[in-house]
Formats: sequence, structure tokens, C-alpha cells
Amino acid sequence: MTRLDGRVERGNRTRQSVLRRTVEIASVEGLEALSVGRLATELGLSKSGVFALFGSKQELQLATVREASRVFAAEVVEPAATVPAGVGRLWRLCEAWLDYSERRVFPGGCFFYGVLAEFDAREGAVHDVLVEAQRYWTGHVEERVVEARAAGELRADTDAEQLAFELIALMESANALSVLHGETAVYRRARTGIAGRLRAVAVDAALVPQVG
Repeated sequence: MTRLDGRVERGNRTRQSVLRRTVEIASVEGLEALSVGRLATELGLSKSGVFALFGSKQELQLATVREASRVFAAEVVEPAATVPAGVGRLWRLCEAWLDYSERRVFPGGCFFYGVLAEFDAREGAVHDVLVEAQRYWTGHVEERVVEARAAGELRADTDAEQLAFELIALMESANALSVLHGETAVYRRARTGIAGRLRAVAVDAALVPQVG
């Protein structure tokens, strides 16, 4: 039993090391750039060993998306959850996303921005799991807007779907331009835009932090 447990633990460690590399590759080159042979060569593993962990290229891609989702939640969603519901939590969520992109948690910027474009017009399991991830994120931002409105910190007539759309658009624009041009000034522009949009619908502009 101990020997079996040891093999399982080693397998889990190997799987995790593979996934650390796959999310890096996919964030820059796309999910189609993933291959068993490449990963085996780069990580010093056998092809059969890597294949045994995932079983198919599609499962490797799906596992990579799931791993990226786990990292995203830890870097963006969970930090914001520690802030009380309201404008402060909504601002922290946007700030955490911009920080995640700017720090290049994934080398290619936001993991999902790139791979969504790669699979948006396709069909299949990978497309579907990416759609699910995108809907989750949009819905999560909308829920934070609704919370802030229910807390009396946003105007009662605030359109949650519209505000979430605008906030996400500012974040994604900063990510895209930063990756394309290799500059960081766009993140300040995004923060300024987000702060301005929140002040426009907040019952008290002082609830929104000043952008330094």
C-alpha cells in the first residue's frame, strides 16, 4: 500500500509539473501548441509517461484550462473575496485582475484572453469549457455589482450587466495592449477608467479609491 501511495504521489507531482509548463506555453502560443512529445522533451520525461497522465491531446488541453482556472481563482477571485461586499470588493476584484495581468502570472498575459480567441469559432469540449470559464468570470463581476447595489453603495438604477461589460472591456484592453506593445502605462489608464466608471454610479464617490 505504501509503495502504491508513493507511485500515486509521484504521478501527481509529475502531472502538476507538466501543467505548470502547459499553462505557460498555452498563454503565449495557444492550446494547439501543446504536444506530448514537446512536454516530454522539455521536462525530461518519457512520452509514454506524459501520455499516461492525460490520455489524449484534448484531455491535456482540458486539464490545462482547469489548471489555469485554478490559478486565476487564487490570484483574482479569492483576494477580492476577503473584502466586504460593496464598491470596495468590486474595485479590489478589478485591481486584482489588472495586477494578475501586469505581473504576468501567465507569460502571455491573461491566459483566457488568448485561448478564447483561439477557440471562439470552434466546436467541441475545449470550446465548451472555455465558454464556461468566460461566463463564470462575467457572471462573477456582475454578482459583485449586484452586491454593491444591494449594499446601497451603487445607485439603485445601476445596470449590472452593462457595468460589468464595461469594466471587463477596460481590463482586457489593458491586457491586450500591454502584451502587444510591451508597456505597462495602459494598466494605469485602465485603473483610471474603472475608477471613473465606478464613481459615476456610486452613491458616494469617496467609496472609490484614488488612482495613484
